[in-house]
Amino acid sequence: MTAWPPLPRPGLARLHQLILALVFLTRLPLGRWLPPRVLPLADAAWAFPLAGLAVAALAVAPMALAGPGLLPAALTLALICWLTGALHEDALADFADAGGGRTPEDRLRIMRDSTIGSFGAAALVAALAIRLTALAAVGPWALIGAAAFGRAVPVALMRGLPPARGDGLGHGAGRPSFRAVAAALVIGAAALILTAPGPVAGLAGVVAGALAGLAVALRARRLLGGQTGDVLGAAILSAETAALVGMALST
Repeated sequence: MTAWPPLPRPGLARLHQLILALVFLTRLPLGRWLPPRVLPLADAAWAFPLAGLAVAALAVAPMALAGPGLLPAALTLALICWLTGALHEDALADFADAGGGRTPEDRLRIMRDSTIGSFGAAALVAALAIRLTALAAVGPWALIGAAAFGRAVPVALMRGLPPARGDGLGHGAGRPSFRAVAAALVIGAAALILTAPGPVAGLAGVVAGALAGLAVALRARRLLGGQTGDVLGAAILSAETAALVGMALST
């Protein structure tokens, strides 16, 4: 009889899922620590907020060393873009450009175009300006919580929206379980509330981030009929930005 390889211990499996989340959402060179077998991304979705927390904790170094202000905040945003490969910025631009299409098929084609249009450029400039001013107002700790909560939002979209394509990331990622969605939202919301400059600001950040994620989901359903990798990335950046704004306006 052929002996099946032993299943990984629960703790080791969770560690591999966390590493997969970091590899998927960042450019940190951690792929060597993954097992040789293919891990379902949906199973690692619960760890998305932890990946956001980790990358933001690294990115806030300029603000932690130099103090508050626009320049340290700008350096922090530049660092987080480098650590993530600007994946979410690229996704936001593609999703914004999709608004210029007339049919779902046309919009999906536009999103796969490597060039950036006027809608995408405007969305990137607006998102950068808003994140910069809000981050300078609330400080580095708030970014850690906002980044964690922002990466919990696409987990809900992966569960609630069908893939818009028969291929690509939105289709291949799979559908996370209800338990994974709940875990991601609890981790993200807890991180945001604990790092916000006050309980009211934390609650405002959670509400603003959730509303931004809902807005992206509704627009994706109307324009595309479902979610794609670009939709998920746009949801991350939109929710993170909205959370920062909610905290800034309530302090």
